[in-house]
Amino acid sequence: MNMIHVTNGDNAAQSLTEALRLAGRNDQVIALRDDLAVGPIRDVDESPDARATFWRQVWNSAVDFEAELKTQQTLFGRLARGDAQVVVWHGQSAADQLTLRRVAYHLRNVPQRLNEAKLNLADLGDAAGGDVHQATAVGMFSPQQLLVKLPSAAPISVLRISRLALEWQEAKHSNAENRRLRDNMLVSGTWTDVDEAMLDVASSEWHPARRICGEAMAQRFDFLLSDSVAFWRCRELVAAGRLKIRGTPSEIADAELRR
Repeated sequence: MNMIHVTNGDNAAQSLTEALRLAGRNDQVIALRDDLAVGPIRDVDESPDARATFWRQVWNSAVDFEAELKTQQTLFGRLARGDAQVVVWHGQSAADQLTLRRVAYHLRNVPQRLNEAKLNLADLGDAAGGDVHQATAVGMFSPQQLLVKLPSAAPISVLRISRLALEWQEAKHSNAENRRLRDNMLVSGTWTDVDEAMLDVASSEWHPARRICGEAMAQRFDFLLSDSVAFWRCRELVAAGRLKIRGTPSEIADAELRR
């Protein structure tokens, strides 16, 4: 059977590709490279412009994000027009769950082709630590852990696909600053609590920006805060005068910050 596996992010795709190799399979793996938990998504399925502008801000870079996002749009079109069985791998994180919903939306007219492989905290084993509320993403799992889960891939019911597609449309319509996963439900959020966490970690003494971002990233926001987004929020706090910087905002990863 022709099968395509879809993951959120390159790390997840690499681990899954290795798991399939260990299983003696050469199924295709597609990595979707857009953290849908953050930034505007209202027009994401029609135009890359708003997302590209957002990611240029986050990365402080002139990279051609439009081209990458157009490539992602093309992937969704290919998935919808193909005839392969599609397996979406997802953990319990906002970005993974949004990826599942976006794929469901694009394949809603061919529901017989859509499957899922679910990962949760228990599947992480000893690596899970003691936080029962820890978010999980496919990129956190080793190839060996994913190998064990290969047989768990199963079809998604037509009714659930319809609900997932509707939830994707609702998330797009709300177009929040970010999206959180709470009790398996997606809710809208702002940057306020993330910014306050950065300010709480900072003090009147100079500290490396990496340390401030690292401590903030370890906190629970109901979405996985990446280092690139954390550094961007620090730059925004510096621009607003809420943090002082020793260094330059364009190289904030090597700078020091204080309140």
